[in-house]
Amino acid sequence: QVQLVESGGGLVQAGGSLRLSCAASGRTFSSYAMGWFRQAPGKEREFVATISWSGGLTYYADSVKGRFTISRDNAKNAVYLQMNSLKPEDTAVYYCAAPRTLVVITTMLDEYAYWGQGTQVTVSS
Repeated sequence: QVQLVESGGGLVQAGGSLRLSCAASGRTFSSYAMGWFRQAPGKEREFVATISWSGGLTYYADSVKGRFTISRDNAKNAVYLQMNSLKPEDTAVYYCAAPRTLVVITTMLDEYAYWGQGTQVTVSS
């Protein structure tokens, strides 16, 4: 049983920044990789960033590389997504997710079994 709750979304102008947070409860948080995905209206849910259980490995979608940073604090059962230099095309509902099984790191959507409710990020031009 895993519960994930995102927060930190909102309305921001292009070029601005937001920091998303994901609070986790249930299974041992530190034992799992974590990921961020996003979904815009009429679009498929897409990978954004992932981080290994130890925080030692990270991977980003090319569209956000250099602008977004994923991090985690296992003592607080939390994962974060710092988003800088936001663009209108970043507008989407952002989801925190955890894999079904213990994996080091994964970018594959179908390997994630636990999802938060999402938080809306809207970037205006």
